[in-house]
Amino acid sequence: MPYVEVACRLLLATVFAIALVGKVSSRSAWVAFELSLRDMDVVPESRRPAAARASAATEAVIIVCLLIPGRVAGAVGFLLAAGLLAVFAVAIAAVVRRKRAVACRCFGASATPLSGRHIARNVSLIAVAIAGAVATTATAELPLPAAVLAGVVGALVGMLVAALDDLVALLRPL
Repeated sequence: MPYVEVACRLLLATVFAIALVGKVSSRSAWVAFELSLRDMDVVPESRRPAAARASAATEAVIIVCLLIPGRVAGAVGFLLAAGLLAVFAVAIAAVVRRKRAVACRCFGASATPLSGRHIARNVSLIAVAIAGAVATTATAELPLPAAVLAGVVGALVGMLVAALDDLVALLRPL
């Protein structure tokens, strides 16, 4: 099971790193992220700046925890990831239920409106976080080549997850 842990760590670290960079890469990216919270209307106006900062800070902590070797850091990272993804899924569900056309700013600039696909993505990532947390209990050693392969596969899948909206748009019939 250690290969599962490594793959899950790198998958989630990649997803959260791309998400964080998409939010903090520039002042305009940050403002767009804050405006998306306004458009979602799931956080009271007075708390939106704090919610935006808390979201970004939590993503950063998750990345650090997942990249630090060791069971405890990994378990904390996986559990934080599952919790934050659950919050995001509930917020997206509220937007979808109200039939609001709000752009998904999950990974930076995007015009794709939030939809059930984004909820399904987050639920799938929660499953990855749970699998990773369970895998932290494994005691078997992982040979370096297997660890590298698992990490590369995890990171590549993480990049695909982050590019999901673009991939769907490419595959959609004209």
